[in-house]
Amino acid sequence: MAFTEKKEHKLEIIPPYQIIQCREANIVLKDDVEVGRTYHRHVRSPGDDVSGDCAELQAVATALWTADVIAAYKASQTPPTE
Repeated sequence: MAFTEKKEHKLEIIPPYQIIQCREANIVLKDDVEVGRTYHRHVRSPGDDVSGDCAELQAVATALWTADVIAAYKASQTPPTE
């Protein structure tokens, strides 16, 4: 009767700025049978620090977030001037 835990990640890419949404599932197993599951979601935007995220998210961010994508995203976040 041993309890173990594992995590699964589902990544979604949101255009046009390649924002990454991650759904993390924390799964509790008892004798290799699932007895519980909880979810947590978080979002990372171009230029965010992803060093604490899962390896999959880090790899996707590295591939998608070019300097041009980061600059375009930051420009879109600037409030309009009057």
